[in-house]
Amino acid sequence: MKPRHKRAAIIVGGLAALSLASYLVLNAFQSNLVFFFSPTQVAAGEAPKDRTFRVGGLVKEGSVKRDNLTVAFVVTDSAQDIPVSYTGILPDLFREGKGVVAQGKLGADGHFTASEVLAKHDENYMPPEAQQAMDQAQMQKAAQTLK
Repeated sequence: MKPRHKRAAIIVGGLAALSLASYLVLNAFQSNLVFFFSPTQVAAGEAPKDRTFRVGGLVKEGSVKRDNLTVAFVVTDSAQDIPVSYTGILPDLFREGKGVVAQGKLGADGHFTASEVLAKHDENYMPPEAQQAMDQAQMQKAAQTLK
């Protein structure tokens, strides 16, 4: 083989290896990407039905029902409510009326099955996405009331 052909083969092989590595990294990133939706967005059908995503808001007062390790509760942004069920141990800071973010999948019946539940970490904190979604829902609710 001529030196020119050897260099061309090395360059082509390097580009192929770089392309394969890029594909694998992007594929792993895509499969681990989790989006956040508010209960209003979920109720409007904006959330995917076949993928894992996060829903956040407040735990509705009086909605928590416990059955051993299975807990059912409602996440609200004061405009829409989403029923959630979770099997496992909840965080110590999980309370009614407090902020929560649940990660899981939405069933065909509109019921959200959580695989992970995250509670706020102190009395003043709420995830920025959840706070923004709640503020938007309250503005929409106020605008509808004024009409």
